[in-house]
Amino acid sequence: MAELQQAQEAYERLSGDADVLRSAPKDLIRAGESLARAERLSNYWGSSDDVAHYAYLSRQYSAIAEQKSQLNLNQEQAARLELDEQRLRLAVREARFLNVQDQGSWLEEQIASLASNEAERGLVMTLGDVLFDTGHADLHIAANRAVLKLVQYLQLNPRRVVRIEGYTDNTGAEEDNLRLSKARAQAVADVMVELGIDSKRIEVQGYGESFPVAVNASEKGRAQNRRVEVVISDENGKLGLMR
Repeated sequence: MAELQQAQEAYERLSGDADVLRSAPKDLIRAGESLARAERLSNYWGSSDDVAHYAYLSRQYSAIAEQKSQLNLNQEQAARLELDEQRLRLAVREARFLNVQDQGSWLEEQIASLASNEAERGLVMTLGDVLFDTGHADLHIAANRAVLKLVQYLQLNPRRVVRIEGYTDNTGAEEDNLRLSKARAQAVADVMVELGIDSKRIEVQGYGESFPVAVNASEKGRAQNRRVEVVISDENGKLGLMR
């Protein structure tokens, strides 16, 4: 009988499947019991209708067991995929965090190499590459690298603020130098704002020809005095004393 043979083939195929045995043991047992009854009826006294009926029941239980097994496998696969995705997201976050930490450490070193620790003012970064021509407040192209490092450092330390101080040499009138020094400090601040630093985190101060770092008698000395100094706050956003 074709129905009985189909039931036997389905049961034999599934009874050797570990996933089915694990996922739907009760349905597989029912499939076996129905198949056994169909086989007994076929061998002894049952009618063909009874054999077909129990063979049909066996096939149905086998199909249910197979469907449950597949569903369980799909759910397990989905769970594994979700777990893998979570692990991947975590790995990406950790990689980004480590990258930020590495970048932060590198920037700390870069800022430290450009800065000195002055007792009253705190950490002071002298932008030695930020040189201005006499009487001008335009930044030289060489300023970009130093300003960019400062911007990246502030982005990684969002609670820190800065005070940008401009200075000039003694060429020209004192009042003009005072205005020019503030314009130079503002030029640096404007670049930082354009690169994404909130203007509220930046103070601007001009000191004119006061506090020279070199003798104004030579062009080299005057060039050193045409400078910008950046006072960096502590981690809580507290700035050191003004001059």
